[in-house]
Amino acid sequence: MKTKSVTLPDATIAYVDQGEGNAIILLHGFCGSSGYWEKVIPELSESYRVIAPDLPGHGESSIDKENFSIEDYADIIKGLLNQLNLQKVTMFGHSLGGYITLAFAEKYSNQLNGFSLVHSTAYPDSKEAKKGREANVDKVKNEGVKSLIDGLVPKLFSPENVEQDYVKTAKEIGYLTSAQGTISALSAMKNRIDRNHVLETTTLPVLLIAGKQDQIIPAEKTFSVSSENIKQEIIKNSGHMSMIENHQDLISEIKEYLSTI
Repeated sequence: MKTKSVTLPDATIAYVDQGEGNAIILLHGFCGSSGYWEKVIPELSESYRVIAPDLPGHGESSIDKENFSIEDYADIIKGLLNQLNLQKVTMFGHSLGGYITLAFAEKYSNQLNGFSLVHSTAYPDSKEAKKGREANVDKVKNEGVKSLIDGLVPKLFSPENVEQDYVKTAKEIGYLTSAQGTISALSAMKNRIDRNHVLETTTLPVLLIAGKQDQIIPAEKTFSVSSENIKQEIIKNSGHMSMIENHQDLISEIKEYLSTI
């Protein structure tokens, strides 16, 4: 997929921009890139304008600031939308991208037609998870990004899918993440706040997607709020990476949701 780029304060953002029509934004997870959505973009772009950025310090995007917060990432996405003259979008956030989507929905809800959390959660990190983030920062500083990726990526997939070739591809995407980008994202995730109130108070249509075999964020953490405007769906044969493991079912859920907006 060919990427374009825009220069914003604190980062130069690379992004895929494909198709025409109402705009949808796809935000990847930690140590990912727009490449995570490679199987999803072609079909969605037949009916929509699909924009998939690389987050700061990930993929082909640079990062020029330390100590990013989740709110800072949301501001970066806001800056990208401004550069593209997009007034209204529907946002899909995978994992870290979901945390950013919630922060965006809290601050810039007037720019959203709706939003989706894909293998993500509105809950903050537990004390144990915070310690894990700190340990991973030390690992990156002492051993490098590759060591972190080699340990992390297999856990993202369902145990029954861990021998698939696409797991290696996900590692290769992860290796492109800079040390600064990795550490900044770890810090932002560790320090993020509880945003269940965003789900509880939004009147926008929301899609919550969980993987049946997700070892990172189980369904009960994704389905934290129930409401008439919130749709909850489980993707079978998928861990934390349905856009790679079972992209056709994910596409079907996304298209059905978009058809209601």
